Amino acid sequence: MRAMVVGASSGLGRCVGVGLAKNGHQVAMVGRRKDRVESAAEEGGNGAIAVPADATDAAQCADAVRQVVDAFGGIDALVYTPGVGPLKKLVDVDSETWHSAFDTNVVGAALITAAALPHLLESKGSAAYFSSISASLTPPWPGLAAYAVTKAALDKLVEAWRAEHPSVGFTRVVVGDTPGGEGHGMTEFASGWDQQLAAELGPGWFQRGYLAGNLLDVNELVRVVETVLRTDGITSVPSVIVTPRSLT
Repeated sequence: MRAMVVGASSGLGRCVGVGLAKNGHQVAMVGRRKDRVESAAEEGGNGAIAVPADATDAAQCADAVRQVVDAFGGIDALVYTPGVGPLKKLVDVDSETWHSAFDTNVVGAALITAAALPHLLESKGSAAYFSSISASLTPPWPGLAAYAVTKAALDKLVEAWRAEHPSVGFTRVVVGDTPGGEGHGMTEFASGWDQQLAAELGPGWFQRGYLAGNLLDVNELVRVVETVLRTDGITSVPSVIVTPRSLT
C-alpha cells in the first residue's frame, strides 16, 4: 500500500505513519516541520520518505502529491490526522482562533484530498480522516467548542467527498482518549492550553461522562486504520470509532 500520512510530524499522525511503514507499507510522512517528518521517515524505515508541506496551502499540497507519486508511482491511501483544539470559552474565541481551527481541521483536509484525488480514483483507494468523540458522540465539551465545531464540519466534509466520489473509500475515524506514543509520537493536543482554565473545566468533562477514565493504546489505533485502508475497492467503511473501554 502506498500511503500519504498528513500530520506525521508528531502525535497520532506520526504514530500511524511509523506504524504503517513498519508493517511493510510505502509511506510518505507529510507535515510542516521538516526535521520531524525526516525523523519519522527514518524511524519508520522500509523506504519511507519525508515530504515537508503545509496542508493549508494548495500549492504545497499539489507539490507534496507530486513528490509522493514520483517516489511511489501512485497513491493508494491518504490519512489526514491534524487537529488543533484551542481551549477557550466560546465567548472568548476570536476571529484568528476560528480561522486557525478551520484552516487546520477542515480546509487542509479538503485541499490535500483534492490534490490526491486523481490518484485515489485511479487506484480505487481509501482516505481516512481523524475526527473526535466531542464532534460525533458527545455534546460539545465546554472550552473546546471551536474544536468540536470544526471537527463536525470535517465529518460532513468526509460525507461530501463520499457522495461525489463513491469509488474512493472515504472513512471518518472517531478517536477517543489516547496519549499517542513516545517522544515526538506523544500527542501535543493540549500543549498550548491555559492550565488554570483546564483545571476549571476538566472535572466537568469527567462528571458528564465525556472521558472514559482510561487511555487508548495507540497501537490499536494503528491497527484499525490499517484495516480500514486495506479494504478493497468494493467494501465501504463510512465510519469507525476507536475509543478505550470505560473503567466503570
